[in-house]
Amino acid sequence: MGGRGFLLIATAVLVAGCGGGGGGGGATEPKQSQAGSPAKVTVELWHLSTTEPMKTIMAERAKEFMAKHPNVTIKATVLENEAYKSKITTLTQSGKAPDVFATWGGGVLKQQIDADLVKDLSADVAPILGGFTKASLAAYQFDGKTYGLPTDIGMVGFWYNKKLFAKAGIQQPPATWAELLDDVKKLKAAGTTPIALAGKEKWPGHYYWAYLAMRIGGVPALQQAATDKNFTTPDFVAAGQQLKALADLQPFQKGFLGAGYSTPDGQSASVSNGKAAMELMGQWAPAVQKSSGKGLGDDLGFFPFPAVDGGKGAVTDAFGGGGGLAVGADAPPEAVEFVKFFDEMANHSRAVEKGGVLPVLQGEESAVKDPNLKVVAESLAKATGFQLYLDQAYPPAVGAEVNDSVAQLIAGTKTPQQVAEAVTEVAKSE
Repeated sequence: MGGRGFLLIATAVLVAGCGGGGGGGGATEPKQSQAGSPAKVTVELWHLSTTEPMKTIMAERAKEFMAKHPNVTIKATVLENEAYKSKITTLTQSGKAPDVFATWGGGVLKQQIDADLVKDLSADVAPILGGFTKASLAAYQFDGKTYGLPTDIGMVGFWYNKKLFAKAGIQQPPATWAELLDDVKKLKAAGTTPIALAGKEKWPGHYYWAYLAMRIGGVPALQQAATDKNFTTPDFVAAGQQLKALADLQPFQKGFLGAGYSTPDGQSASVSNGKAAMELMGQWAPAVQKSSGKGLGDDLGFFPFPAVDGGKGAVTDAFGGGGGLAVGADAPPEAVEFVKFFDEMANHSRAVEKGGVLPVLQGEESAVKDPNLKVVAESLAKATGFQLYLDQAYPPAVGAEVNDSVAQLIAGTKTPQQVAEAVTEVAKSE
């Protein structure tokens, strides 16, 4: 998923999955035993919560569900992201799907749906759908139907060093792209590296192109591109031109093309140690900054990706992703009940309070304790539109081409038009 494996682990994004024997976990419709009690059912659960607090929370929820349903055994397997992606791909390509499984939604989930491997949850979850935020559901709904429920949500924005902004005479974060370009010049004039970028890993660079396309063309433009497989429209080319305008200012740290994200000398550490003024990154940024460097404490701030003058997109449209749970087509009813159980307000809010996930239910914002995450949560609650990461929203090959081509644009080896044409070519071949 575009190299964000570490990120999702670092923030302990809760997603769950099942696997092993394929659909159903060895059980079908519950049958009554001679004593009148439901037959025993096993629901296999794979999840990615390898770090606290979610590792413990996931185990607790499984125990609580089993206590309420004595006939159900939840068999859990914990996998880190890359191992999970590899194993779920192998399983689904064999024509099988787990009972309950981790999903980031978007293009990969759509491929699984088209292969008839995923249960349509629309009828089962209809009574509770109204309780979710609009942004959190977006990645799991197709053609008016719901194929998964979110357990976490997040968004990308600019994390910045308030002290370095003040030193450069910048009194408030930029509200427009033109202002951001001006601020880059002010930061450079003050002797500060404006932006840290993990050029080696490619996926952080795709955030710029995707957000610019959103601000210029609006969310519908990205959705339309998924349908007609054409990224050569003026809005996408303009996004590349604006990113080139930024890159031409040479705003990134020395050696950025070979820099990693979470390494001691990478993007996150550059911001965390005060060597760069900002980074465009997801809600996990503060946690990774603390682990990769000194941390900025109260000097760390957040602002949404700026508006582009004349653009059709709103500054309140968010770009990001999260984690969710989907159910295999042949899974027992208890699998659906577990997914619903996890997202009950009383259960999910406990995970939010402990900093494991961000709110996906309306009214959960107050449960967020971390001040930086609270800003993100409030922005998501007010989001007027939501676009999933392009390397998840689109088929995997298209997402990979976006990452590769945008990296070449930033490095100066591809033009905005060539980026648009390369992505289109791969999209049409899918």
